[in-house]
Amino acid sequence: NCRKCPRLAAFLDAQREAEPAWHNAPVNSFGNSDARLLIVGLAPGMQGANRTGRPFTGDFAGELLYGTLLEFGFAHGTYQARPDDGLELVDCLITNAVRCVPPENKPTPLEIKTCNGFLAARIDRCPNVTAIVALGRVAHDGTLSALGLRKSAFAFGHGAEHEMPGGHRLYDSFHCSR
Repeated sequence: NCRKCPRLAAFLDAQREAEPAWHNAPVNSFGNSDARLLIVGLAPGMQGANRTGRPFTGDFAGELLYGTLLEFGFAHGTYQARPDDGLELVDCLITNAVRCVPPENKPTPLEIKTCNGFLAARIDRCPNVTAIVALGRVAHDGTLSALGLRKSAFAFGHGAEHEMPGGHRLYDSFHCSR
């Protein structure tokens, strides 16, 4: 029931009217808090997580991400683009830098900053995380902010790997969307 970002709250209100059967609310993380791998995305996709309530579920980004996780043993089951498909993550947790779908998939800097407390709390509740994959610059910067680290000390770059204090490794990647 978060209403901290007026623009996002109004957008979700409009979406609830347009698509009352959709999730249309902040999207929770998916996976186990005991995981060693944390994947941080940008925000819920309109046709994906905003519709289904599970990160990266129901859109092209999910097909790419979950296919990769299945291939490398970080998931088992079958991805069928719906939250009740039985897919389970293995030693992996997926979350977003922004928990509500933004118009045009573009959160404002203030919305990213406002939501960062949720990301920080999520990371704090994951004691075993050693590897964080940031899908895009917003996820990279949000992760650094959540960890209390200066962005200038860890420049974003596709394919970059960063050794961070506390034993975390941050891996930068393109965001897996079209």
